[in-house]
Amino acid sequence: MGSFVRISALLVADLLADFAMYVMVNYLTNVWNLNSTHAAGIINIWNGITPALTIVFAFVVDTFMGDYYMLLLSSTAYTIGLGFLFMSTPPVLGPCSDYKEECVGYTQKVLLFTALPLIAVGMAGHVVSLKSFLDLQTKSENEDEAKDGDKSIWQIAGVVIVVVASIVGGIALPYIKPWSIRFGIPAISSLVATLLFLSGSRVYKPCKPAEGSPLTSTLRVFVAAARNFSQPFPDHKQLYNGQDAHSTSSLRCLDKAAIQLPEQHQSEKWRFCSVREVEDTKIGIRMAPMWLTFIVIGIVLSTGNTYFLEQANRMDSKLGRINVSIPIFLMFYTLSSGISASFYSLLTKCMPNKKYAPPVGIVTAMVISVSCCITAAKVETRRLDVIKDHGLLDKPNQRIPMSIFWLLPQFVLLAAVDGIANTSITSFFKHQAPKSMNKYLMYFTKGVLGLGTMASVLCVGVVGKVSEGYQKWNWFQATLNESRLDRYYWTLAALSAVNTVIYIIVASFYKYKESPDDGDDEAEGGEMKEEFQDDVKCCC
Repeated sequence: MGSFVRISALLVADLLADFAMYVMVNYLTNVWNLNSTHAAGIINIWNGITPALTIVFAFVVDTFMGDYYMLLLSSTAYTIGLGFLFMSTPPVLGPCSDYKEECVGYTQKVLLFTALPLIAVGMAGHVVSLKSFLDLQTKSENEDEAKDGDKSIWQIAGVVIVVVASIVGGIALPYIKPWSIRFGIPAISSLVATLLFLSGSRVYKPCKPAEGSPLTSTLRVFVAAARNFSQPFPDHKQLYNGQDAHSTSSLRCLDKAAIQLPEQHQSEKWRFCSVREVEDTKIGIRMAPMWLTFIVIGIVLSTGNTYFLEQANRMDSKLGRINVSIPIFLMFYTLSSGISASFYSLLTKCMPNKKYAPPVGIVTAMVISVSCCITAAKVETRRLDVIKDHGLLDKPNQRIPMSIFWLLPQFVLLAAVDGIANTSITSFFKHQAPKSMNKYLMYFTKGVLGLGTMASVLCVGVVGKVSEGYQKWNWFQATLNESRLDRYYWTLAALSAVNTVIYIIVASFYKYKESPDDGDDEAEGGEMKEEFQDDVKCCC
């Protein structure tokens, strides 16, 4: 069996787990009887921690272990986590076998809240190491001409298996009513995939030894600057400049990290750094005001697999005679996100100056996010009107006579935000971040949006408290029928609009590096414009 198929088995397990976890908020509200706000909070914290972990794991892979051991660790955690999730369903270890709140005991709660962080570890580890390890093994097989024909057969088989898994996860799995089986299938798949992965341990091409992470250099700059804090501001002759890098005038306090005292040797890396390392750190700090505005995009994106799904939970899901499952929206979402990202990438090729393509894309995503929130607010207002007209306000478990496809526009708009924002933010980091950080670009993008997902929990809490103090009635009630989710969407629309204006102001004062496509790959940048330089200089 080829290495491609063995490793692709992990991808298949990931797909099945993704589809199962996509409707976790419905499981918590339908079976555990949690209110929508509580369930969404749990899912958003989990969804936010997962991408944040990828940055930590990428550092661990580069510093301590290779991709193989990260895959081994994360796959094991993934399997155990999905197993615990399966066991947390009432029929397995519950006091009774019904999918009701009274059948959820202390054991089920412990299992669930142990499963979620383990699954997060598994997902983050796979994001960091699965693709790079697969590329390494595929390259190894490509170099082996004797196995070329066999390799092609196994690769085709692997692609077919992945496609079949997508169809099963998106179409077949949601029609399985018992939650224990719906969670049990991904758990078994993950176990089989992990065993298949382990079976090829002797034939895998060994990974490169850990060479260290560029994040270590950033930490060294702060440590060295702190150690030399008592030293006066250096001139250029006092700086250790082994790479003949240009020292900028802003954030001069960090220049102290490049002071090489007479008694210090080059081996003492935690006592002084090169000017290049200091400048790379400065670029990261200067980018901070920009990427802080990306957090609001993450707050908007967090509604996609929480409140949007709760809206769909009790709506009419029939399309003619066909009963459409909620995870079909995940397929629409993924497809729309990919199309939006590809379409915007084509448009940017027509731009005369490529360095402005990322900020324009980010603004576009922010504007679409405002439209998405407005659309969601209007649809929710109509849903609440239908509920009132049919007397379903105090009947949260009754079907609402309103088609689930009313939600499709807001899902498509949210997918466009996701696709364009991810592409543009990654491109922004690629053009503006130091070259040493290139490997971490995707992780930084996901991590920033993940912070927004976690911040949505705080946002909901603040909005609820403010609405309670202002109108003497909290917009987030025990059931979605009694809540005013439409007003929350309007709040998000206003927040996104304000954030868009703030981003435009910050972006207009940012000095961009020239894009490699514009023929100036070595151009210095990542600074604020000259009128802001003096202010930044005074900070340190």
